[in-house]
Amino acid sequence: MTKGDDGTKDKLIATKERWAREGRLLTGAAADPAERLPPGQHEVRNWPVLDLGVQPELTREKWHLRVDGLVANKIAWRYADLLAQPQTRQISDIHCVTSWSRYDMPFEGVSALHLLEQVQPLPEARHLMVHSFDGYTTNLPLELFAAPDVLIAHSAEGRPLTREHGGPVRLVVPKLYFWKSAKWISRIEVLSEERLGFWEERGYHRIGDPWTEERYS
Repeated sequence: MTKGDDGTKDKLIATKERWAREGRLLTGAAADPAERLPPGQHEVRNWPVLDLGVQPELTREKWHLRVDGLVANKIAWRYADLLAQPQTRQISDIHCVTSWSRYDMPFEGVSALHLLEQVQPLPEARHLMVHSFDGYTTNLPLELFAAPDVLIAHSAEGRPLTREHGGPVRLVVPKLYFWKSAKWISRIEVLSEERLGFWEERGYHRIGDPWTEERYS
């Protein structure tokens, strides 16, 4: 079952597609990451909830993650398998393309580096497509997924991730706009060539670097 699939999804998509056409929030500036707050962003103390208007009812017992494609070792993890891996706690700033940023967010989970060590991408692997249980997708270059602060996260602020924030398991890619940090992840597909994900096909940038304002394509 899902929560919120009552027409809200289509309205949200149309609004965000319009933002891309209009270049909403673009300042034309760039910043050094050392400045911490990217151009066009403002700091918040809460954690806003953003999704496609649909939140899957997904328990830890039903959650699973497949990693396949151009890898030497395909894996299929259940929640217990995720917890059995070495755990990493990472404190990161996060930046949403809708203009909010939150500092010092503590996440816990399995590092992307550890995941890659387990699956061993083949030499021709260059890109990823991340799939979610709500049908969402987002693409990432393999080299950015392999950053030391990227997590397959099950907890935030010392507690298990709630449903609205992507629980039981989400991706966290702090150096990119937060639409790249897919909620409710179900599959990571390793590819030789780039394919665009859900928002990337709808006018949003293929990379999404906040400090160079890569909001839109």
